[in-house]
Amino acid sequence: MNTLYRFPGGIHPQEGKGGKAVTSVLPIVEAPLPSRVMIPLQQHIGAPCKPVVQKGDQVKVGQMIGEPVGFVSAAVHASISGKVVDCLPCIVANGTQQTCVVIDNDFKDTWVELKPVANPDGISAKDLSELARNMGIVGLGGATFPTAVKLAVPPEKQVDTLIINGAECEPYLSADHRLMLEHAEEIVGGLLVVKKALAIKTVKIGIEQNKLDAIEVMKKAASDHSDIEVIGLRTMYPQGGEKQLVYALTGRKVRTGGLPLDIGAIVMNVGTCYAMYRAVYEGRPVIDRVVTVGGTVQKPANYMARIGSPVEWLLDTSEGVLPETRMLIYGGPMMGMAISREDIPVTKGCSGILALDKLSALAEEGPCIRCGRCAVACPMLLSPATIDRYMRKNMYDAAEAAGAMNCLECGACTWSCPAKRNLTQSCRVCKKIITQRRREAAAKKGGQ
Repeated sequence: MNTLYRFPGGIHPQEGKGGKAVTSVLPIVEAPLPSRVMIPLQQHIGAPCKPVVQKGDQVKVGQMIGEPVGFVSAAVHASISGKVVDCLPCIVANGTQQTCVVIDNDFKDTWVELKPVANPDGISAKDLSELARNMGIVGLGGATFPTAVKLAVPPEKQVDTLIINGAECEPYLSADHRLMLEHAEEIVGGLLVVKKALAIKTVKIGIEQNKLDAIEVMKKAASDHSDIEVIGLRTMYPQGGEKQLVYALTGRKVRTGGLPLDIGAIVMNVGTCYAMYRAVYEGRPVIDRVVTVGGTVQKPANYMARIGSPVEWLLDTSEGVLPETRMLIYGGPMMGMAISREDIPVTKGCSGILALDKLSALAEEGPCIRCGRCAVACPMLLSPATIDRYMRKNMYDAAEAAGAMNCLECGACTWSCPAKRNLTQSCRVCKKIITQRRREAAAKKGGQ
């Protein structure tokens, strides 16, 4: 009998119109190839890649076009074959400009020569980390933390548990759900490579209980391995948060500012395990991912979409949005970003593109009524209303003391607020300003 632990806070948002009830039963289909892709050179936490192609170059699918720079980085590869139009700044989902490699499709879909690992069972942790780095593998649940860094375990750290995140707790999204149903064997194959290379004793796969079919399929795929547990989790958002998932499955608490590695655990998303399998056994880098297109669209779907495909391309493939659509979300409705344009490229961290109607659009803010619901919902035991108040008064030292840097930006507080306060956005602003002030203080200190 598995012991499950209840993390603090959390909410259970409704699935919504056109949500998982629709897309979870739709198989993954290959999205048509776009005529042009825009591939950002930074699709991960850490340093952006250095471009290794230039205007006029002919490239093949899977060819490295962005070389990782620094320890926290991951390569970027061409997702189509064709001609490099240019390397230039493009608008991405968060509204900033990032250098992108723009490629025009020759529609030949010509691949580079793929080189699988010769001896997967004998690969070392160091070699597996380097493979993940060069294959562009990052956290495909949305965090996009370079997998190579997770696999580079310092000698003084001991890891005994590998936790696989199959929770997919956000409404509407079903990319991981379908991946587990259709590629369970490959997911297990990928995690087994990691388990063996790092000499990890136990694997725990956490899946929310609203995906009973995925639980059964994953149990069957892991049935020959007694050290792999597939565990049904209570359906509760943000169950897929790294710290919340670790606690729910092990009872271990990750300290503030710490990592699961500090308590002997590594967390990987099911999509990342699938990418690891394809890298090891097929020699295939990350050039595509599953993207749920849902909400108020004509034809909801789960697409295997090439990285760099424009949002507009996938919406058009789904026959466009319904007339009542008022908002486009890049990602999930809780942690995703509202976007105002459709030429934004799909990146490795994009698990969904959602169209939402006027009932889902942001309502006008009202005054805080001090009900405390945001604090009850917060999985990090913060008082979002307090941080919001400090932000509006430019009291960033006070916001930092109140724990703003510990915010997951999960959106539970905003969802719970009857006054429709933009609490998550306030925490996000505080984190950015506090981080910038720290950098400026460090630079000033270093210049003395």
